[in-house]
Amino acid sequence: MRVQESVLLWFRRDLRLTDNPALRAAAATGLPVIPVFIRAPESDAQPAPGAASCWWLHHSLLRLEESLRARGSRLILRRGPAAASLAALAAEANARRIFANRVFDPSALRAESPLTVVLRAAGISLEIFHTGLLWPPGELRSTSGRIFQVFTPFWRACWNRRGELGAPLPAPRTLPPPHRLPSSLPLAQFHFEPKIDWAAGLRAAWVPGESTSLARLRSFARNGLSDYATCRDRPGHDGVSRLSPHLCFGEIGPLQIWHTLVGKPGAEPFLRQLAWREFAHHLLVEHPRTLREPWNPRFRQFPWRRNPRWLTAWQRGRTGYPFVDAAMRQLWTTGWMHNRARMVAASFLVKHLLIPWQDGAAWFLDTLVDADLANNTLGWQWVAGCGFDAAPYFRIFNPVAQGEKFDPDGGYIRRWIPELGGLPSRWIHQPWTAPPAVLAAAGVRLHENYPRPIVDHATARTTALAAFAATKAPHPKP
Repeated sequence: MRVQESVLLWFRRDLRLTDNPALRAAAATGLPVIPVFIRAPESDAQPAPGAASCWWLHHSLLRLEESLRARGSRLILRRGPAAASLAALAAEANARRIFANRVFDPSALRAESPLTVVLRAAGISLEIFHTGLLWPPGELRSTSGRIFQVFTPFWRACWNRRGELGAPLPAPRTLPPPHRLPSSLPLAQFHFEPKIDWAAGLRAAWVPGESTSLARLRSFARNGLSDYATCRDRPGHDGVSRLSPHLCFGEIGPLQIWHTLVGKPGAEPFLRQLAWREFAHHLLVEHPRTLREPWNPRFRQFPWRRNPRWLTAWQRGRTGYPFVDAAMRQLWTTGWMHNRARMVAASFLVKHLLIPWQDGAAWFLDTLVDADLANNTLGWQWVAGCGFDAAPYFRIFNPVAQGEKFDPDGGYIRRWIPELGGLPSRWIHQPWTAPPAVLAAAGVRLHENYPRPIVDHATARTTALAAFAATKAPHPKP
């Protein structure tokens, strides 16, 4: 018996039904649609997704399956390589067309052309759509025709062209499957969940899935947007959207966020952050080497240090600087860290400890649930002073002053470093300066239940500036 003709819908970094142009195009064929997700390492981001990202992906796929079943469909799971898996599934399903949305990570872009050739040789067309960014990389350019390398003019171009952005596509009400669905692997075979259950903190902090992301966006638009500009730098306050992991996995698209918020009071500061993500992706597509190399060649000669003991202290939140340690413990527990805390913690690693930014970027990719490759790369190179539109290297965050400014009552520190919870706010940002009687009353025993600083701020700053002065390679031309 001849198998009923169908089309394949290949889910990748777009785990949603709303504002999904590949889904809309597949449904518009009038043929049965077979949604598929392939565990295909060669089409994923490189380096490979970290442990926290894998945990999120597992639960995001579960939620996507629930959404598809509610519309009469289901998600087929297969294992890569992508070309062989898609070709085999297309043959089983009598499908000659595959619909997918583009992934803009460099490795996925490199794999796209060979994949298309292999499928075409098998008589299968791969139709790729744009949805992960507001504009395709390379479309926004300066008056000289060059890609933007400074954020402010990039943001201005985004804002000036905002009228070109249409409304997001609605989710389909139904998605009829073929009479007989192909076989599917059980999700457990992908081993996204940790063998040793360390994810309790992630489960307590997050509920992955499209429905959660849409609800979070609506709540932020109603209750958080108007105060965002004044509250976004306070890690102890719920002043940010927490949409980043949902955006990272495509459970919500940037167009949906933009369309919901643009024109509302207080929206512009938040939309600038959305544009910063856009800026990061456009730059990474144009300069993929920046995943591992500094954009500024001066830093190729920088005298970085390899100090495993210091790196471990930073990773575990044991540097002796409470604001940095609170940030790193928040990351370890929840898979997420407030943006202000990210900047301070990253600056401490590369400027106080002189540990290469690549080591910090790798740790963030492994532990963040919102481990966006482009954002992570641009952010670390920005802090290190070696990337596009970067902070000057001599801008070295004082971790004590940053804590006192953005966590003045110490609430953020008390939440994530309970052993310091009894310290008065006057001393909580630098407990090593507190009188012995104050420490004893608070139950703080330096060197025992909380470390002294592993480096002195003033000394570390002087050392970092001297290291920078010793590198003489020229800065790249803009």
